[in-house]
Amino acid sequence: MDNSTLSGKLSRRRFLSASGAIAAAFFTAGLWPKSALAEAIAKALPEFTALRAAREGVLSAAHWGAFEATITDGRLIRVKPIQDDPAANELVQMVPEQVHAANRIRCPMARKSWLEGGPGSHTELRGQDQWVRLSWDKAISLVGDEILRIQRQHGPQAIYAGSYGWKSVGLLHNCQALLKRLMNLAGGFLGYTGDYSTGAAQIIMPHVVGSIEVYEQQTTWPNVIEHSQLVVLWGCNPLVTLRNSWNVPDHVGAGGFMALKKKGTRIICIDPVKNESARQLDAEWIAPRPYTDCALMMGLAHTLLVEKRHDIDFIRDYTVGFEPFSAYLVGEQDGQAKDADWAADLCGISAAAIRQLARDMASQRTMIMAGWGIQRQHHGEQQHWMLVTLAAMLGQIGLPGGGFGFSYHYSSGGSPRATGGVLSGMTAGKAPKGAPTPIPVARIADCLANPGKTIAHNGRTLTYPDVKMVYVAGGNTLQQHQDINNLIKAWQRPETIVVNEPYWTATARYADIVLPATTSYERNDLEMGGDYSGRYIFPMHQCVAPQHEARDDFAIFSALAAHIGHEQAFTEGKTELEWLEAMYEAMRRQAAIADVALPPFPLFWSSNNYVRFPLAETDQQWVRFADYREDPLMNPLGTPSGKIEITSETIAAMGYDDSPAHPTWMTPHEWYRGPEAERFPLSLSSGHPVNRLHSQLDNTSLRDNYAVAGREAVLINRQDAALRGIRPGDLVRVWNDRGQVLVGAVVGDDIRPGVIRINEGAWYGALDAAVPGSLCINGSVNCLTFDIGSSQLAQGSCGQMAQVQMEKYRGETPENTAHRSPVDDQRL
Repeated sequence: MDNSTLSGKLSRRRFLSASGAIAAAFFTAGLWPKSALAEAIAKALPEFTALRAAREGVLSAAHWGAFEATITDGRLIRVKPIQDDPAANELVQMVPEQVHAANRIRCPMARKSWLEGGPGSHTELRGQDQWVRLSWDKAISLVGDEILRIQRQHGPQAIYAGSYGWKSVGLLHNCQALLKRLMNLAGGFLGYTGDYSTGAAQIIMPHVVGSIEVYEQQTTWPNVIEHSQLVVLWGCNPLVTLRNSWNVPDHVGAGGFMALKKKGTRIICIDPVKNESARQLDAEWIAPRPYTDCALMMGLAHTLLVEKRHDIDFIRDYTVGFEPFSAYLVGEQDGQAKDADWAADLCGISAAAIRQLARDMASQRTMIMAGWGIQRQHHGEQQHWMLVTLAAMLGQIGLPGGGFGFSYHYSSGGSPRATGGVLSGMTAGKAPKGAPTPIPVARIADCLANPGKTIAHNGRTLTYPDVKMVYVAGGNTLQQHQDINNLIKAWQRPETIVVNEPYWTATARYADIVLPATTSYERNDLEMGGDYSGRYIFPMHQCVAPQHEARDDFAIFSALAAHIGHEQAFTEGKTELEWLEAMYEAMRRQAAIADVALPPFPLFWSSNNYVRFPLAETDQQWVRFADYREDPLMNPLGTPSGKIEITSETIAAMGYDDSPAHPTWMTPHEWYRGPEAERFPLSLSSGHPVNRLHSQLDNTSLRDNYAVAGREAVLINRQDAALRGIRPGDLVRVWNDRGQVLVGAVVGDDIRPGVIRINEGAWYGALDAAVPGSLCINGSVNCLTFDIGSSQLAQGSCGQMAQVQMEKYRGETPENTAHRSPVDDQRL
């Protein structure tokens, strides 16, 4: 039995003995060096080898990994990843730049017109008005009074505080939870449902398999490596997206993919772009036309059906509604068989290649690892539904190394679950009675612009309220939302916009009041490592003092709670460190029940160490849907039938013309065959960048690694570039009727002709903020994307698609000021 197994089997007697030993060590903790204290804890718990000494610097963590920081004279000088990170991410090197960035918001500030004229004054000047410095007392008073005014005059539905975004790691200073906690105490607020990442999938998957799937644990990597013979990466780029996590990454997923490569497992990448993962894994590349994935899947399914390669027994025992779908597939409903020839005409992959891929998938243990980009499209629900249907026809769902997975590219899905405890942070608290019905997150611009409008959503109807106040913390709405120019117009309707933020992002620049927030490195916190494995507990020690006049989110919202008369209910009388101790001790009690002993909080915090929980052998061979496959009667899915629903009577009963009862090919809102393609012939593909997390880190020197001519890059096929006289490194204007961006050309063969790729996350910066639709001088792709719901069913985002045109830019090159502080030219 190895040490990890032994550590999970600590006897009650040994646990009590060890607890006494580390309690004794506690009394001398203040006298010991941190490394010596760590060693003492390890000796006190000899079987538990999870504590790893942070030998140098201050231990903390970020979305890109845990690290040790070196501090000199109050400045964060450098960092290095923790010593047992299996795939350390060099993005951690940007931590000092994050702390000491030139565009930090240095003090509380208010937009001049709002301050002088009151709420609602000259909202058209947002993004271009002057700023006025405030004291913290004044800022808290203004924001707190505005919350009370809006609640009193208009009710909680008039405050949109469903702040969305990737925030920063740390469970106590989860600014979105803290904001909601404050607003619930104040009387309630308008929130959101879903997210931009998986809005369509989160709604369709419960109807199909009974869970949202996109954030569920996957068949574990040791099992996939051993049993999968064919791995299909459909619309994902895991070796890029696995670099970061919602919590702190355990970086296990990248090793899983490299193990497949080393073993010689066949890997196929289906994507219009030969992305980084396809190249690093030596994968076969299949490049369909954008937005035609559903058609390609149907061509595969039709081949399985007519060649009798589908698993009839699995379909009979584990699914419902295959007959109506198969009738549609062979053309009984509309006279058009969805065969390989039909699919080839739409997606641009030869019929012979489609048929052969179907045969290969049926003849081998096949794992389909799908990304989320294919559902961030018009009718995006159909892609994920169809992929599950295809996997069901293959009949390998619930078998080792077979089936499908929607999270292998995200936060190390498939990383085996550890044995230990779970940290919980501050909660949003209980919503007051009669709290407003939340709206789908991707419909915020529509909501702001059209109060009183009614929309359909997953079988219900929603009516937009008249939003008077928007509060954003931990997000960058004017960056992440589609059709930025349309959002800017809608952004003028609320009377007051408040933003907590460390930097002058686009969202901060278009606010009325900005409150300077600390980075996570300027405060104390706790976070788990491994979103799926739950393997680590990291102390996030404060590296440096809050910069300038910044305050941490707990302090900001505590002050606001005090102003509106709810301080005790908000803080529960606990300080920052007392909250952290309570969180840790609750987790430690859970771990003790699982026979995993941990030191008490004072020792844990003082030792500058992190916990690594043990992995049980049985957990390393976990297979998704295995229980369901073994006994579907005793382990039913959460669907009405308890089975995989290829046809959904629930969806059929909703009567939506854009959401049929089974997977269906429907013409996209914009695509290469649409009427818009005559003017805008290029299909836009938007991907995740290597050197940032969405818009985070775009204001660091990492830009030197990817910026072309000082802008976001655009990847162009050689043929498309030659037609337009574009050479590598040229400035290029890309545009459509919604907006225009300035980007730098990268020309090559790793993208299908007729397609361009611009990564998401480049900060928005208008050449002239006073001119609607002005050129974005930094290349923010959401100036080009359209803002409609994926369907009446899900109302998810369509951020992965648009038709555009491009040309070599021949005007005078404008300065890129997207990352400049708007107060640089003001004397405050």
